[in-house]
Amino acid sequence: MPAPPPGLEAGGTPTFAVVIPAYEAALTISAAIESLRAQTLAPTEVLVCDDGSNDDLVGALEPFGGFVRLLRGEHRGVAAARNRLLEAATADFVVPLDADDVYAPTRLQRLAELAAARPDLDLLNTDATFVSDGRPAGRFSERTPFAVEHQAEAILDRCFLICPAMRRTRLLEIGGYDESLRTAEDWDVCLRLILTGSAAGSIPEPLLEYRLGGESLTARRSETLAARVSMLEKAAATKGLDPTTRAAATQAVSHHRARALEQAAIEAVGEGDPDARRHLLAVARSRDVAGRARLGAAITSLAPSRLRRLAGATLSGSTGRPRS
Repeated sequence: MPAPPPGLEAGGTPTFAVVIPAYEAALTISAAIESLRAQTLAPTEVLVCDDGSNDDLVGALEPFGGFVRLLRGEHRGVAAARNRLLEAATADFVVPLDADDVYAPTRLQRLAELAAARPDLDLLNTDATFVSDGRPAGRFSERTPFAVEHQAEAILDRCFLICPAMRRTRLLEIGGYDESLRTAEDWDVCLRLILTGSAAGSIPEPLLEYRLGGESLTARRSETLAARVSMLEKAAATKGLDPTTRAAATQAVSHHRARALEQAAIEAVGEGDPDARRHLLAVARSRDVAGRARLGAAITSLAPSRLRRLAGATLSGSTGRPRS
């Protein structure tokens, strides 16, 4: 974690509201709730938001009685569901839990210990284990190392937090989640917290089981990358950024814009989309895309259906560069 400010004294044990957005989650949510009942430090609140599901979520929650408070609303997406949960919570920290994931029994206790030792931190994180088809598939920190220093620049490069506990008052100050984002809403909210002065700490223990599956993965990678571009463009416009952070934001926008253009072209070519040539020319004309990829896109645009292999070989991995 970052170095503490001078003269910092330990604080008390905070309260935690575990917040669960749920859409068509009746088959998985029981395991998530059971992991909360097994916590060595009980959550102050467990809130579930039914985001307009058609399945029997109410029936799945019935065995848990008053342990869970259920909110209901029309289907507006995960960011809107998270905002409903944020508005209903009263605890010091809100801690997200997806309806198909589970906490280790000591997760809340370890987060509380970190919060008490470092009351200056607004974001409290732990490591996580990825699980695919019931088998461990690596740890979050192996792919996305936690940033101890220069967190403002690091959060623009990667979301180094996974389902962190977040100070509720700070979340309300920044306006909660951006409901215009279909994906990356969790990265966006961490990014805005850190860019506006919050600091994060992390416990290097895998106390979250993050289950990869059909609902955890976005069907079209290009849509995910486009959402990241929108998120980062908004971050780059944040007032008061120091020159180093602003340069990092500009580089991040360029990098992800290049990736989004390339991925959209790859998908269009692979699917035989009639607009494939338009996507390829967009790559070829972009100053954000590396030269090799621009050249490959220009050549592939001459005959997209016959040059798919060239597209796959050249339209990936662009580092991007700041626009001149």
